[in-house]
Amino acid sequence: VQLQASGGGLAQAGGSLRLSCAASGNHGNYAMGWFRQAPGEDRELVASMIGGGHIDYAASVKGRFTISRSVAENTLSLQMNSLKPEDTGRYYCRIGQYWGQGTQVTVSS
Repeated sequence: VQLQASGGGLAQAGGSLRLSCAASGNHGNYAMGWFRQAPGEDRELVASMIGGGHIDYAASVKGRFTISRSVAENTLSLQMNSLKPEDTGRYYCRIGQYWGQGTQVTVSS
């Protein structure tokens, strides 16, 4: 299984970005999630989806970010609204034991 993340870029505070993670191969119904890592910081879980149903968010993004999955397109997405400068970082998707290469998100104030 290979994961290809896309959709990162530069946004202004208050703006939106949508990240996508395209999966190749059959990954089954593993736990899925988006993580982010800011420079000098540990990688942290942003949003997760387990069993295709149970969804959880980090407190810092709850109400602003939405994780979703398209079975037909075999993709995992993260809609990010009301972006803040502290959302800046490299975002990684993960499905089961597999990681994407990451996509950079930079939010300017």
